[in-house]
Amino acid sequence: MFIYLSKKIAIPNNIHLKCVSWNKDQGCIACGGDDGLLKVLKLETQSDDVRFKGLAAPSNLSMNQTLEGHRGAVQVVTWNEQYEKLTTSDQNGLIIVWMLYKGAWYEEMINNRNKSVVRSMSWNADGQKICIVYEDGAVIVGSVDGNRIWGKELKGSQLAHVAWSPDSKILLFGMASGEVHIYDNQGNFIMKMAIGCLVAAGSVSIAGIQWYAGTRGYVRPDCPCLAICFNNGRCQIMRYENDDNPVCIDTLMNVVSIQWNHCGSVLAVAGFLRASTKDKEFNVVQFYTPFGEHLRTLKVPGKQMSGVAWEGGGLRIALAVDSYIYFANIRPDYKWGYCCSTVVYAYTKPERQEYCVVFWETKNNEKFVKYVKSLLSVTTSGDFCILASKADETQLQEDAGLETGSSARYVLILCNSIGTPLDSKYIDIEPLFVTMTKTHVIAASKEAFYLWQYRVAKKLTAMGINQVARTKKGGKENVYHIDIHPSGTGDAISDFSKAFTGRESGSIHRYSLPTVALLQKYTSSNRAYYLSLNCNSSRLAIIDIAGVMTLLDLDVSAASDSGTNRGSADSSKFERKDVWDMKWANDNPDLFAMMEKTRMYVFRNLDPEEPIQTSGYICNFEDLEIKSVLLDEIMKSPEKPNKDNLINFEIRSLRDSRALIENVGIEDASQFIEDNPHPRLWRLLAEAALQKLDLKTAEQAFVHCRDNQGIEFVKRLGNLHSEPMKKAEVAAYFGRFEEADSMYLEMDRSDLAINLRIKLGDWFKVMQLLKSGSGACDDALLQQAYNAIGDYFADRQKWVNAVQYYQQGLNQERLAECYYMLEDYPGLERLATELPENHRLLSDIGEMYATVGMCELAVNAYLTCNQTRAAIDTCVHLNQWNKAVELARTHNMKEIKSLLSKYASHLLEKNKILEAVELYRKAHHFLDAAKLMFKIAEDEAKRKSNPLRVKKLYVLAAQLVENYQEQVKTSQQSKTKGSKSEVSSALAGLLEVDACSSETGIVDSAWRGAEAYHFFLLAQRQLYAGLMENAMRTALHLREYEDIIPAVEIYSLLAVCAASSRAFGTCSRAFIKLESLEGQSPEQQQLYKDLALEIFTKHAPKDSRMVEADLSDSSEDRLPTCIVTGLPIQEYQFWMCGVCKHCALEQEISKYNTCPLCHTVL
Repeated sequence: MFIYLSKKIAIPNNIHLKCVSWNKDQGCIACGGDDGLLKVLKLETQSDDVRFKGLAAPSNLSMNQTLEGHRGAVQVVTWNEQYEKLTTSDQNGLIIVWMLYKGAWYEEMINNRNKSVVRSMSWNADGQKICIVYEDGAVIVGSVDGNRIWGKELKGSQLAHVAWSPDSKILLFGMASGEVHIYDNQGNFIMKMAIGCLVAAGSVSIAGIQWYAGTRGYVRPDCPCLAICFNNGRCQIMRYENDDNPVCIDTLMNVVSIQWNHCGSVLAVAGFLRASTKDKEFNVVQFYTPFGEHLRTLKVPGKQMSGVAWEGGGLRIALAVDSYIYFANIRPDYKWGYCCSTVVYAYTKPERQEYCVVFWETKNNEKFVKYVKSLLSVTTSGDFCILASKADETQLQEDAGLETGSSARYVLILCNSIGTPLDSKYIDIEPLFVTMTKTHVIAASKEAFYLWQYRVAKKLTAMGINQVARTKKGGKENVYHIDIHPSGTGDAISDFSKAFTGRESGSIHRYSLPTVALLQKYTSSNRAYYLSLNCNSSRLAIIDIAGVMTLLDLDVSAASDSGTNRGSADSSKFERKDVWDMKWANDNPDLFAMMEKTRMYVFRNLDPEEPIQTSGYICNFEDLEIKSVLLDEIMKSPEKPNKDNLINFEIRSLRDSRALIENVGIEDASQFIEDNPHPRLWRLLAEAALQKLDLKTAEQAFVHCRDNQGIEFVKRLGNLHSEPMKKAEVAAYFGRFEEADSMYLEMDRSDLAINLRIKLGDWFKVMQLLKSGSGACDDALLQQAYNAIGDYFADRQKWVNAVQYYQQGLNQERLAECYYMLEDYPGLERLATELPENHRLLSDIGEMYATVGMCELAVNAYLTCNQTRAAIDTCVHLNQWNKAVELARTHNMKEIKSLLSKYASHLLEKNKILEAVELYRKAHHFLDAAKLMFKIAEDEAKRKSNPLRVKKLYVLAAQLVENYQEQVKTSQQSKTKGSKSEVSSALAGLLEVDACSSETGIVDSAWRGAEAYHFFLLAQRQLYAGLMENAMRTALHLREYEDIIPAVEIYSLLAVCAASSRAFGTCSRAFIKLESLEGQSPEQQQLYKDLALEIFTKHAPKDSRMVEADLSDSSEDRLPTCIVTGLPIQEYQFWMCGVCKHCALEQEISKYNTCPLCHTVL
């Protein structure tokens, strides 16, 4: 950063100031002094010129109001920015709160304890509370509306300072004895703060306590933000109130006041310094980073400094000295750079720990954002950018290219102009200073420097970047210590680049690149702050820590050091003060631009041009034009950079040449340019000569600036004989296309106008010219125009407009794409029907249909272009297996069965059995589906799931078997149609069913599982309905299904039903069966015996009536069982289900709408 005094405001009547405070939001400055002086000032910039924005604009006092109300010296002033209030206090203890009303400040509240003096006041971060501390130990915390929240007397303590924590949970009280006490926000004592910066005991007092609230983010995640400074110059900066490792500073001065800037990146320490040889004291302001690094020292005139205050943007600082307010301008060291028309800058956000790095492409006004943690610097050169930052530990562990046990703590990231990382290097030296060329990156710490010869892919492709990444381990990189002089390796080259390092002692070392051999040492009287080499490495610009710029002529200095007495060069006498930025021209070693305060100077051969008033940072100096960026304005709203903040300045020779051409003539201008040659001036002359059709002068000028295209253009103009034609060509050359069009049309050369527009890609104008032209229109060219306009709308995703032009241009491929993007599938279908067979577009249309799941249309499109395999693959992909099998059978493709089995196996491996069943069902492989369904039902039965669910699963399996039987019969009928009788074909179908299922027996017993669980459920429903005998008869029927339902459940149900219907004989036989079942434990068998003994001691084991259902299982003339009642059907007429083929009494089934067993609708 650089700082210089810029303005002074005198207080009337020479009244001495005691304090000053700057409102960071509204920009008002409050200053208090003796005799009750209290003034509110406001500086505003008034300029309509874009270049005069920021510090370069003239500032005037827009407000200068004296506030009356205090009688004693005003000692404390503090702002509440959130509520626009000013709180002041004087030596009598009077506190006044002021409010802004209609542009003026008025008293709002007054308070006076009449006991002691207010030593400090502080508003918390959100402006809701104020803490006031008195000298006698009294503490008052009040709200913004004037109500007291709490008060406390700290007996035996003399208070001097107070500060809130950023979260308003902690209060710090600075005592007159130099101690700092920590309290919570309710006034409860927590602890004393450990002061580590005071090394010797003695009487010291606190000069200031400042705790940055983090409103603009932090420069680093672990950034210290609490500063406590003592009057003896000792200062400590802490991360939090009980930080065990604070940053300690000895400022070597008597401190009066301290203040953080707006973002907590700079701490200003104001006070006075006593000269070592004299007793005279002088005022100084020292500037430090939060980590204790000294940045700058500002000397301030006057006798006694009493206060310091920062402006809201951190660009100015106000100093209260005697009866004056001094203003100093600050040029911050922004983290920024300029590469390839892109401004790269970084800033912090309060909600994020990382730096937000913005890559602002100024030509197209596009913005690319990248977040970097612990960013240290931004460096640019050519088309690339280097981001230096602290290495994240997780990145270090994950980076495969880093060797085990490496001590690398920092990383250099090489990015292109849109922020894409191209390469990175981990280093173990702290990159305090980083510079780069088109081939090398140099990072230096205080003791060593690191050299990296980077490589980048010529084209930004993944293959190119990966190739560079594979070879970067063997890349050229090395670390050199500043006191070890490398001799260089390899052959010497005549045209070598140069590297320079500046040391704190003032010496400057010159090295060759890439050999890194020490060539020369130079001695400077001051410590270098900024070094810059001109384009041919003949002269070095040096800006020292005090802002003094000097030039070092390398050849002359080398000759002088070697003993040759050649006298001093002119550059040795060059010296400029208050310089904070400079840039050499990229194309002229004698041209450079520098910033001196708020003025930009351009030097040619050390002769300055008239200064330009601006406060911009110089981006680039090329072609006699300086590009400057107003970073101060950009940082006010970094999310939305504005092109108005990018300014181009033309140097005097370019302005004079343009004025000569416009006002005097080409000949005089040509003579001036010959005396001051530059390619940009010759190009300017060539353009002016072309305007006047002075082809000879234009050709000479193009030759001087080596513009081959311009030379060819002039020759082409010389071959034209028509003057209007030449003018039209010149108009087109300078981009005045409308004028060129009108000239061509006046000459009746619409073809030239059309060709011009085709070159420009302006197809709208081409179509307009074609339609408005006389005579026949070129149909091919018109069709090309329609398609080009369709491409224009398609590129912008305006598909509806694109369809109209593609239809007129007969572009079926792009038309299909537009229909697809619009989801206009009827239009796509119409297009497919219009295409001839085997058209190459049909396969693309089929793929479009397949991606949206429209299987039928996709298959039709594939079949039309004879791509049967693609049609089948689409069916498989969309799970339309029945269609896939049908296509495979139609086209005699046998692979479908293997594919089907593979897919089913895949589903079964993932335990997706139901999906496999559905797959087989859709593919009409009903028997395979039935096998899986029976397996599911059996598994559910083993898990003792709900019997109704098990029954439904068996029903589904049986229905799949019925579907299989129907499929076999249908296929057999189609095979034997016309050759056999209907009876013989049915018989053949049955034989095929038997042949296919002979091993499994699934077809014969398809409904057994459903029957078993149907009667199992029916018996229990009858039992609960009180139909005891019917329940028993149904339970007797269950004895046939011991292979499906566990026997213990069957006979337990039978025993219950028989006992309920008083058929104890049947009940006894059920108990006998239960006691004889295998696999039961002795305890279970004993329970059955005990229960049987209890029942049959009371009831004889005889049935009360004959049990008709107790028939032999092997009886061949068994009667069918009614599935409604569970009773045998003895009538000749009964109802039979058409699906499951089970029977029921007609009077019973009439009560149902569906079959009780298979649930088929009646």
